[in-house]
Amino acid sequence: MKHLTTLLIASIVSGAFAQVTPYGWRGPEHNGYYPDKGLLSQWPAAGPELVFETSDAGKGYSSPLVVGDKILLTGLNEDENQEVLNCYNLKGEKLFTTPYGHPWKQSYPEARTTPAYVDGKAYVISGMAEVVCIDVNTGKILWRVDAGTKYERQTGMWGTSECPLVYDDKIIYTPCGEKTTMVALNKDTGEEIWKSRPLGDVSGYVSPIMIEYKGRRQIVGSTAFNVIGVNPDTGEIEWTFDDWGPRHTGQPNRRGQNIAPNSALYHDGRIFFCHGYDINGFQLQLADDLKSVTCTWRTETLDTHHGGYVLVNGKIFGSNWITNNDGNWCCLDWMTGKTDYEEKWSGGAGKGSIIAADGKLFIYDERRGFVGLVNPTPDKFDVISKFRVAKGSGPYWAHMSIDNGILYLRHGEYFAAYKIK
Repeated sequence: MKHLTTLLIASIVSGAFAQVTPYGWRGPEHNGYYPDKGLLSQWPAAGPELVFETSDAGKGYSSPLVVGDKILLTGLNEDENQEVLNCYNLKGEKLFTTPYGHPWKQSYPEARTTPAYVDGKAYVISGMAEVVCIDVNTGKILWRVDAGTKYERQTGMWGTSECPLVYDDKIIYTPCGEKTTMVALNKDTGEEIWKSRPLGDVSGYVSPIMIEYKGRRQIVGSTAFNVIGVNPDTGEIEWTFDDWGPRHTGQPNRRGQNIAPNSALYHDGRIFFCHGYDINGFQLQLADDLKSVTCTWRTETLDTHHGGYVLVNGKIFGSNWITNNDGNWCCLDWMTGKTDYEEKWSGGAGKGSIIAADGKLFIYDERRGFVGLVNPTPDKFDVISKFRVAKGSGPYWAHMSIDNGILYLRHGEYFAAYKIK
């Protein structure tokens, strides 16, 4: 907890917006960048030192979350009819398992919510859209709201795949449909604080983020057809953007329905957003009053499937979509969208997820389980070291996380930690 407190203080001193949640989906700023320093610049040929491994996490695509001396990770139970929160110590020994909700009943039912944490409590959202608060010291459920039923959610063929955003006294969830688009629940009771107007839209699979610009905060999220900016205090939808555009015409593209999976990337008033299937990517500029956006550039190079992207040294790094089984690794300029490179990962690896720390990129191939350490140069796709994860089952879709010099990853029910410092 001392480490987490230091992070918050550093954010305040630097003038950045300090999240109430010190950790959650893709790190403290929800942008895939972790604050660790002094990490190895090269790994041994067989990979970094293994700290622990276990095969009792249950099936899932969510990321491990480290809070003090505990690790939180969601999965399915043995019967695969309940989502569970597993709590481990830093040796990988399980402290408790709490069933909290029901998995999605159709395509890909595995658990996909990475917990958010604040004040000794973990917050998760099940595939059937139950929003749940759990005491991380006891494993006791403090409250549960069947938000999917309550707000008559409308979702696509992969259910709810959203990690909660926690700020002030609120938990954010995006049910969409005819009753509302986004709701805020009280983090201590689960009671409704506000709900936004409906857009008549279907939910995407996007975890919203909090941004700050010109002294004001805003939630940036996405439905199936709209990127949205929402006032965090009132729930007012302050702007929408739906001109995602097919590959060449620049007209609204309804092929994008139900497949948006990536959280937006934000920096200094600009928002980058993309996903696969040739929908491509675009950058938006916020107006000074946060009431509108304009498109600054588009790219046909980077259309990340569901592996996320990171901003390092003024460059966006991530993999693109060629087919569901294939994609290249890309580098784009943040200000212009210019492509610096688009390259294959040789040796049988392909597209996947990406995070960053200490000026380094960490990538995870989604089909064969290669893990790579990459130099973030704009000149070439420079893989310094790699190793392969052979245990576990299913696609390698879980994003990795880093805490206190340890790289955490999962492959289905398999969960492992590696020393990278």
